[in-house]
Amino acid sequence: MEVEQLPDQVREFAVYLRNLLARLDQDAGWCGIFWQRDPDGMRVCLTGAEVPPWDVVEALLQDLGVGGQFYETEVEAEAVRARALHRASLTAFDARPGGRDLLGDRLDVMLREQRYAAERQVELAQLLHTAATREQAEAMRLDLAWARDDHERATARCAELHRRIADLDRQPPPSPLPVPQQRPQPAPPDPPERSKPPKERKRRPRGSARFAGMLDEAALDEAAPADDTPLPTALAFDGPLRDSAASPRGARFAGAAEGEATAPPAPQHLDSEARPAIAACVGTLLRLRAEGRGGEAHGVLVEAAHWPAARFPLFAAELNRAGLGADWATLLWETASLPADLLVAAADALAAAGRTADAQQILRQGVARPATEIGASVLRLTGEGRHRETRALLDAYVRVRTPEEAARSVHDDPGRLVPLLVEAARGVSDERYWDVVHALRVAGFHT
Repeated sequence: MEVEQLPDQVREFAVYLRNLLARLDQDAGWCGIFWQRDPDGMRVCLTGAEVPPWDVVEALLQDLGVGGQFYETEVEAEAVRARALHRASLTAFDARPGGRDLLGDRLDVMLREQRYAAERQVELAQLLHTAATREQAEAMRLDLAWARDDHERATARCAELHRRIADLDRQPPPSPLPVPQQRPQPAPPDPPERSKPPKERKRRPRGSARFAGMLDEAALDEAAPADDTPLPTALAFDGPLRDSAASPRGARFAGAAEGEATAPPAPQHLDSEARPAIAACVGTLLRLRAEGRGGEAHGVLVEAAHWPAARFPLFAAELNRAGLGADWATLLWETASLPADLLVAAADALAAAGRTADAQQILRQGVARPATEIGASVLRLTGEGRHRETRALLDAYVRVRTPEEAARSVHDDPGRLVPLLVEAARGVSDERYWDVVHALRVAGFHT
């Protein structure tokens, strides 16, 4: 959406957000973390195409109070002003056509993330008691603090989405918004330039920095680069992003680096029932969405996630043609929870059809499962001789998860899993290779 077409309140908050960031150190504090974890999310918020969750704005205001440049009373006054502008911006943003459905879809995403974060806390709390060294215990405590903040942020965003939905439900259906006329006022300043990408941090800072559920399919397509560089997805669970300046190496999924012998997945063939099944499913989703039956629509998508993988690219095209891009994003979430072999098959089909960003997204989300489950999946795939799928899964895993988490995946069979994990880490970067090797040695495994 062009800046001139934005509702006044949304444009006003976008200008405020730009001015706020201009007063901050772009590579420090929460601001630096947001730029590192979700640069695309930051950019769409700064243009006004999206409104960030309040916890993101609140974290940036915390940065403003660091360093003693502003008095506490000044920061408090700034927070009151920001809150008012943010609330007005959300009201105008949600009043657009389709706003109610979009909020419902995002609430589904955040509820799943809240549940995952709660499960992650339980898993880490149990693992903490098994730590053999002080270093292991320290790493687990850091991960546990991260998971707690993930849960707190997801809970806060669920509450915010519930309030926004309730506000809409209390209002009469809005009339179509007129397109604002051109005004002689000067255009808002451009988003701050990033002279260089922030350095990847050795240790994950505490707290969640992703804008989960914010970007719909169209926004992701517009933000996608021309090449196959992995996108920092707004729906990723956790783990530091790969340095975007690093050149692709090793057995990367969905397109190997130049000169590699690893071939991309071959196109998969549709079954004879695919086209009528897809058409019927899209028709059902359109009817359920029109009737406001979001829960039943979600059930249809859960069932579709178990379809043959070859149907996915055509299903994506038909959903977007029908204006159901948010349903495609939900389907990707459900696909990411499939067993590893089905997950990789779906990613294969998407990558072969040219939907590289979708393939990378479900792989990144799919490896957010417990480390022991990843290890078991790798053993099963290698036992079946599916070595390319094994490399795809491990490549995504070592990119998304911390080296300490990666090391925990080899417990079931170190003799087979350690060499595979080390090879995958070497394919990402020299730095990630040495980090993983160090984590394995600290955990007592020889490389």
